[in-house]
Amino acid sequence: METGNLYGRIPTQLPEEFVQVLATGHGTRIEKIVSKGHSSPPGFWYDQAENEWVLLLKGEAGLRFEKDDRVMHLTEGTYVNIPAGERHRVEWTAENTETIWLAVFY
Repeated sequence: METGNLYGRIPTQLPEEFVQVLATGHGTRIEKIVSKGHSSPPGFWYDQAENEWVLLLKGEAGLRFEKDDRVMHLTEGTYVNIPAGERHRVEWTAENTETIWLAVFY
């Protein structure tokens, strides 16, 4: 058995997003991702072969979806299920506080 705290062990300096794999198995991976003012590089799109369910635990972020050029504003408690192949990018994350994501890839 493994336990932890989703709000613990966050680096004080975040020059890049912090990614921690919390669990993996049977085609599923659960990650904690911490951002602070981060965004996807210009012209970069995530185009994943797996589905991604993501929950914003803390902070705020904007996700842009290529197919309809829509930006979804995520606030604490907001989740979205992104189908495999749905091209998306992180448009922005809060600069004044950590944005903590819980992502389940399946």
